[in-house]
Amino acid sequence: MKVVVLTGPESTGKSWLAAGLQQRFGGLRVDEYVRRFIELNPRDTCLADIPDIARGQLQWEDEARAQQPALLILDTHLLSNMLWSHTLFADCPGWLETELLARHYDLHLLLSPEQVDWTDDGQRCQPDLDERLAFYQSTQNWLENHHQRFLIIQGNWAERQLQAFAAVEQLLTE
Repeated sequence: MKVVVLTGPESTGKSWLAAGLQQRFGGLRVDEYVRRFIELNPRDTCLADIPDIARGQLQWEDEARAQQPALLILDTHLLSNMLWSHTLFADCPGWLETELLARHYDLHLLLSPEQVDWTDDGQRCQPDLDERLAFYQSTQNWLENHHQRFLIIQGNWAERQLQAFAAVEQLLTE
């Protein structure tokens, strides 16, 4: 089983690319649990919600892993939960990183916020490019510090798709 994670700031094409990768290569896709959580709890999210959001994301991921697909595509994983918790609340439950590091990921596709427009979808909160760049840098720093394999995806939408498809195609031949 090869596990690919799409990660980075909001409004960079993670969900769109995850769907495109699944359509192109098959496999299972795990969506972003926090979107469902927000739909079911239409109020401001708080620090006390982070454990429930993280457990939901882990449950979806672990259920997909148990099916042993040849390709598992994660629209996000606990790194985003950790970084959003720090960004929004300046705190994060310590067990999230432990759980994240306990799982193997073959490739992270880190999406840059540059060269694409931010789109408000009712759940996003960082319209300012500088904020998204800071989130992107935090993501890259964590991946580097924890020796995670990643590839930066950038450019316009067509370029992002070409880069992501090529990266996954290469991964599947390894």
